[in-house]
Amino acid sequence: MPKKIKLAKYAGFCYGVKRAVETAKKLKEENPDKKVFVLGELIHNTNVIKELEANGIKTLYELPEKGDGICVIRSHGESPEVIEKIKQAGFTPVDLTCPDVKKVQQKAVELAKDGYFVVIVGKAEHPEVVAIKANALLWTDKVAVASNVEQLKSFENEIKSHKRIGVVVQTTQMLSTLNSIVNYLTSIAKEIHIANTICPSTSMRQCEAKELAENCGLMVVVGSKKSANTTHLAEILKNITKTIHIENADELDNFKSLIEGVEDISVTAGASTPQNIIDAVIEKLNSF
Repeated sequence: MPKKIKLAKYAGFCYGVKRAVETAKKLKEENPDKKVFVLGELIHNTNVIKELEANGIKTLYELPEKGDGICVIRSHGESPEVIEKIKQAGFTPVDLTCPDVKKVQQKAVELAKDGYFVVIVGKAEHPEVVAIKANALLWTDKVAVASNVEQLKSFENEIKSHKRIGVVVQTTQMLSTLNSIVNYLTSIAKEIHIANTICPSTSMRQCEAKELAENCGLMVVVGSKKSANTTHLAEILKNITKTIHIENADELDNFKSLIEGVEDISVTAGASTPQNIIDAVIEKLNSF
């Protein structure tokens, strides 16, 4: 019997990622004589980074003291301090921060200016969260970052002593994480302002994937292990049905017996997964 393979409607590049990748390529096309750099990986996908390198768009993992050409601010955003350093080094900055990430930065600043103790729900080491925190710290030193309730408990005394708590969320976080943190804050804070800044693309992707998982024997999640939204997808779906998280079609060989043992397979992909990778996974699944 041929397998039933269904691809999620919300799979692959989101608006912010597509915009960043296409604009970076266009910058190089329009400025063939200028060097084009990206500070940090433009998006969390090795294949895309290699493709950009092949087009002459180099990734900088450290900002040099002196440089020239264009330096792209990646989709995750940067702190105002880093953007200033890019200018001082001699680069022309081009800001490709995702518009939804910009909104989180702006909301964090707004809360900080209004005197709120700012709680950022997200992973402290993630570049998006680093930039959100840096923007808030320009206006207050009352900022906490936590990806779960246990992490937030270390700030409990500060939260209790502050009259007002403002909450923003990393755009790729899970709603369940936000809910658990809000429930905890409700028990210890006097006043809470919650800005659910999880981006619409993330929410729709997660909701659709959950529905697919409830009606199939195996979910295949395609995307980088470094991608927050992709790993969150896999975490959510593992609680519903058998789930594998792969970065490319070749990895499917590691799950041959599992794939052959199910009839209905659904495929979803993270917001930084290019279409050609998704197509290769579907083709390979059809070959089993």
